Amino acid sequence: MKGPRTEKIRSLFDSIAKDYDRLNHILSLGVDRLWRKRALKWINDGNPEKKVLDIACGTGDFSIEIARHSGPETTVCGIDLSEGMLEVMRRKVSEAGLEGRISAGQGNSEAMPFEDDSFDRATIAFGIRNFEHRDIALKEILRVLKPGGRLVILELSVPSNSFLRWCYCLYFTKILPLIGGMVSGDRAAYSYLPASVLNFPKKEEWMEIMSSCGFGKVSHKAFTFGICRMYIGEK
Repeated sequence: MKGPRTEKIRSLFDSIAKDYDRLNHILSLGVDRLWRKRALKWINDGNPEKKVLDIACGTGDFSIEIARHSGPETTVCGIDLSEGMLEVMRRKVSEAGLEGRISAGQGNSEAMPFEDDSFDRATIAFGIRNFEHRDIALKEILRVLKPGGRLVILELSVPSNSFLRWCYCLYFTKILPLIGGMVSGDRAAYSYLPASVLNFPKKEEWMEIMSSCGFGKVSHKAFTFGICRMYIGEK
């Protein structure tokens, strides 16, 4: 299902693909790497021969980390709307020597080309806020997960502490678009990104949405004063 928002998101990420990694690490002060590492244990536990689906995989940072920190029989399938981001991902996967374990294809999370019960794990790292119809996507993810499979979501969030929230919003709405625009030449994209974080549901609401879409054992962990949150649900 492709609506106007979906096409806008695809075009936006195509436009910033070549600068995305560098800006991500600069603007998060490198903490985004730590958040991904903390989420890995919820993906790379148990069966060493897992099939992992990385949705909104972007330029492939998380797919590569999953493959590097899992058994040699684990495979990762990355899908993303943006072909520009996937081009960067394929280059990085090749440079890492992981072509045999990581695939990357263009796809929409709301209608994925996979059979029921295909994956042991699914993950979305900093992408769920961009989905046009999040409930449809969650139900589709549930469909392709095996019974007992797990979804792990990482997403940026607004801190609950009032002073931290003020600093965070100042940085996100004023400084980030300025730096992002200077480096990428696309200030509009880096104005959209913070707005998408500010408009994402609060943790209680989002956990209820996951539960209502069929996920069980829904839980939550906050990282770095609530700047990042991890949500976990099982089929």
